[in-house]
Amino acid sequence: MKFLCVYRPGAEHTDGPPDAEEMAAMGKLIGEMAKAGVLLATEGCMPSSKGARLRIADGDISVTDGPFPETKELIAGFCLMQVKTKAEAIEWTKRFLNVVGKGESEIRQIYETPICN
Repeated sequence: MKFLCVYRPGAEHTDGPPDAEEMAAMGKLIGEMAKAGVLLATEGCMPSSKGARLRIADGDISVTDGPFPETKELIAGFCLMQVKTKAEAIEWTKRFLNVVGKGESEIRQIYETPICN
């Protein structure tokens, strides 16, 4: 089963990168996930000032450049993992949240369709 874990740091989030201690702790967890064979991909996101939001309504698409005022809802990073159960995805995500120490993560199972040849 594949799960996407999306991380939102919360209202106190800053646009700066993590410090060296935070990076080391995250690197250790990423290494453990890779060694366990569950990590497929993970990345942090640049500040919302470098992004845009697109919305469609009645066939019209609007584009709004960042930064975005609702910082508590911003996505700061993601992890794509392959695990055996949802419970396992939850346990890895708990470990991640213990490393970052704040915010929230949402996990969503990914549809997996067979590739046709």
